[in-house]
Amino acid sequence: MGIKQINQLSAIANKPSRIILGLMSGTSLDGLDLALCQVSGAGTKTRCELLKFTTAPYDSEFKEKVRKVFAQDTVDFEYLTLLNPWIGSYHAKIINQTLTHWQLKSQDIDLIASHGQTVYHCPHHQHSHAEFGNGTLQLGDGDHVATHTQIITISDFRQKHIAKGGEGAPLAQYGDFLLYQNSDVHRILLNLGGIANFTVLKAGGKIDDIQCTDIGPGNTLMDAYCQQYFNVPYDEAGAFAAQGIVSDELLGLLKSVPFFHYALPKTTGPEVFSLMMLEDKLMRLSIVPSHYDVLATLNELTAWCVLEQINRLGLHGPAELLLSGGGAHNTLLISKLKSRLSEQFDVTKLSSDGVGVDSKEAALFAVLANECVAGNGLFSFGKISLPG
Repeated sequence: MGIKQINQLSAIANKPSRIILGLMSGTSLDGLDLALCQVSGAGTKTRCELLKFTTAPYDSEFKEKVRKVFAQDTVDFEYLTLLNPWIGSYHAKIINQTLTHWQLKSQDIDLIASHGQTVYHCPHHQHSHAEFGNGTLQLGDGDHVATHTQIITISDFRQKHIAKGGEGAPLAQYGDFLLYQNSDVHRILLNLGGIANFTVLKAGGKIDDIQCTDIGPGNTLMDAYCQQYFNVPYDEAGAFAAQGIVSDELLGLLKSVPFFHYALPKTTGPEVFSLMMLEDKLMRLSIVPSHYDVLATLNELTAWCVLEQINRLGLHGPAELLLSGGGAHNTLLISKLKSRLSEQFDVTKLSSDGVGVDSKEAALFAVLANECVAGNGLFSFGKISLPG
């Protein structure tokens, strides 16, 4: 990095606010979330306003290419090596098309925050190699994004978390703290993505008081089952699950998955909560449930793992449960949370400065990029890629 680039970063850092395009590509592989944010301040004075948001659906070619390596124990190493820059260029193409649609130019954007595409997540409790610690792999090279968009790109956020002793996830806790900490009320930010995770912000708490963890499957099992047996991407509003009856036998087998018995904080992924794991449980049943009954049971499993962990928190006083992620649209699931939690909890979909249910994750990476470039050392994640 030369003096010209250092001066450019310094100028961006010293602006009153920055226009940052946050990107998120989840394990559902449905598309690339693009959140255009205006982020001002840094640290506890951060404010993030969502200016524009869209999800660019992935075409069948992208999905097929990623699924060849996604959550696979064995892959073609040559293919994996080539896929990394290809995804970076693919995402850059989506960014350029989206900016054109929004009638914006690359010069209008200060930074891109690119999460990349997770293809394998491997915390220490998930593997048998005693000499290794935690690991995670996201594809989509940041240099290719920066070069093809001509915008400074911050990427590879999760490696610093692992380097400092974490599992590489969840990273939501840092943005959640900066944007949503409240002095008067407890807040639980529940993200119902492929994997369910939450951030617990106790009223008046400090950054060291944050509790953040994966808690189990969000949509990943339900989505995979719908794609396999209903030929649809997901169970819209929980409509299929609502037609079934929960299988207590299957639910008991699913609750026995070792992940549920590990201490918090912990992380997981579709490497554990996979269709293969589910089919193994189904083969052990004395009575084979219908497809609707299986979905009803998977919906109940997600509700159980959320409620189990929230009830263990022992919070006293008013609390807000703020929902985000695709599962927040699952009417059946959310009705269970609302009916089974005590009156202490106000359960509602996240909506703050334009950031909502679907845009939150991408917006949070914009906040992490802002902290990387303009922060005061509270924390720093991500690597800087310069156009050239």
